Parts: sequence; structure tokens; C-alpha cells
Amino acid sequence: MSIGIPVKILHEADSHVITIELKNGELYRGTLIESEDNMNCKMKNIMVTARDGRVSNMEYCYVRGSKIRFFILPDILKNAPMFKRIDGRVVLRGKALDIGKASLSGRGPSNRGGRGGMGGGRGGAGRGTTFQQRRM
Repeated sequence: MSIGIPVKILHEADSHVITIELKNGELYRGTLIESEDNMNCKMKNIMVTARDGRVSNMEYCYVRGSKIRFFILPDILKNAPMFKRIDGRVVLRGKALDIGKASLSGRGPSNRGGRGGMGGGRGGAGRGTTFQQRRM
């Protein structure tokens, strides 16, 4: 299983100033040191705003991903390398590679010589059938 786009964007936000709102309504604004695939976040130089509006400062904190309601990320992440796709294709040294289930499973046009087709490729003809040789 691979990670999704939101987690990839969160990893791109490392060392940027972000804002996190928790499910209990608290806001944490600070520099993201590290983020994990389950959205746990380490932050530094944090300004914490409580639900009642009180503001306090923390040097370091660790926020559990399951307690996060949403993130506010910097606009510069719009230019992240992961968004450099053109029409569902990834450009790599002048050649375009198809991206999608069909090309990865061997059923698409870009994966020639694979098993391909409906159930083709491996194994015999099945139980109780005879194998016929091709005559030349």
C-alpha cells in the first residue's frame, strides 16, 4: 500500500510554517520539523491558541495525527515537484510514461510483452483439459 497525495504534500511541508487545528478546537502554528505517514507531526516554535482565545508559546511539541482536524499549509507547496504531471503522464527525460492501473497491471498499451489480457499468461489450461500442441 502506498501513501496518498495529502500525506505526500504534508511531507513536502517539512521545515515550513504550518497551522494545525485539532478536533478539540486548539490551533498550533509553528515550524514543521517532521511528519509521519499517519500524520503525526513534530513542530518547533509553536504559538498555541486555545478554544477560548488564550495564546501561549511552546518550544517543541508532538501532535498525534488522529487528533488533527485540518492543516493550513503554505501556498508555495503548489509548486512542489509532485504536481508536475501533464495529462496523467509523468515526464521523464523526454519520454512520457503512462500512469494508471491499466499500465501497471500489464493490460495497457505501455506494458508490452507482459501477461496481459483476460487471465492470460501463467499456468496451464486448467483441470481436466488436454493440452494441444501447435503443429508446424
